[in-house]
Amino acid sequence: MTEVLRVERLNKRFGGIVVSDNVDLTIARGEILGLIGPNGAGKTSLFNLISGVLRPDSGRIFLNGEPIDRSKLFRRARMGIARTWQHMLLFRTMTVIDNLLVAPRAYPGESILRVTFGLGAVRAADRQARDRAMAILTRMGLEHTAESMVTDLPFGQQKLIGLARTLMNDGPLLLLDEPMAGVEGAAYETIKTVVREEAASGRAVCVVEHNVSFIRDLCSRAVFMANGKILQDGTVEELISSSVLTELYFGV
Repeated sequence: MTEVLRVERLNKRFGGIVVSDNVDLTIARGEILGLIGPNGAGKTSLFNLISGVLRPDSGRIFLNGEPIDRSKLFRRARMGIARTWQHMLLFRTMTVIDNLLVAPRAYPGESILRVTFGLGAVRAADRQARDRAMAILTRMGLEHTAESMVTDLPFGQQKLIGLARTLMNDGPLLLLDEPMAGVEGAAYETIKTVVREEAASGRAVCVVEHNVSFIRDLCSRAVFMANGKILQDGTVEELISSSVLTELYFGV
């Protein structure tokens, strides 16, 4: 399979706290990789390093073979790294559809020159972004919420909106940070379906999740982290049956 993301010997520390310790990782096109481990293992920190929220102390990050470890966060987003957040970080004073419209990978309206001399192209891009946003909401069964304020929606629907906003970036890499936390019922099944579909479309997907059933259902491969290190990489069943995982993750 074609490699989308490669991380080589990635290191990051805050004083005496090591959040990434010589981490090596690859994710291929169409793969759903599970990233599991106890709280404080460094999973979200790894996402922050990949997406550009944090700068590594050393090591390399490659997206489709191109080094990005010195690229700014917004450039990585434009290159196609999209992610969700543990706490969603929705714009709470905006409507659902406006939350989605901030997230396309490229938008000509951000350029003063294009707004001044290419207003027609900006308007066309606005229409395309709105059509894409409505298509994503319809896919999730949320088209009726488009003009609602996000704070008026129940928690499960807000989680779906966070994922929907991420899908506005149509790039090659999707990072999902605990997408199932606090989710159940129809929203749970919708997220599973969407993640499968995104991988089937060719995206590389990495999921941080404590719900082992979710990882087992979706991921053919998983990585176990603790104390900033990757301790084991294998099939989901291999990790679940591992004595190392059982001791460090489940505490027995």
